[in-house]
Amino acid sequence: FSRPRSISRRTMAPKAAEKKPVEKTPAGKKPKAEKKVPASKEGGDKKGKKKAKKSVETYKIYIFKVLKQVHPDIGISSKAMSIMNSFINDIFEKLAGESAKLARYNKKPTITSREIQTSVRLVLPGELAKHAVSEGTKAVTKFTSA
Repeated sequence: FSRPRSISRRTMAPKAAEKKPVEKTPAGKKPKAEKKVPASKEGGDKKGKKKAKKSVETYKIYIFKVLKQVHPDIGISSKAMSIMNSFINDIFEKLAGESAKLARYNKKPTITSREIQTSVRLVLPGELAKHAVSEGTKAVTKFTSA
């Protein structure tokens, strides 16, 4: 912005009345073009950041749906939601790691529902594991029949 104005002031000194209106319109157009270029760059950065935020998968929607099924009248704070999301991510990582170990032990390249089921039995305690296995079996049956 400053360079075109300083150049225009030098050239306008001898012919101030004639060049002011003529040079204001291009000067007005140049900043618009300059604003568009940085705005698109910043927009690109923001879009890049937004894309990064969108690609981060959370279970917040599903946690909220389950909460409303169990307790329709109760809400959840953002901090509690973040804790629940971290908890689910932690359990997922434990199950995935255990499933990978089982596949390696059995010299199989694929993690199947059998490895997942066994890892659930190993990672989760007692009654919780039984319920998780039954729900998982039900989900797999529903998926294969559909």
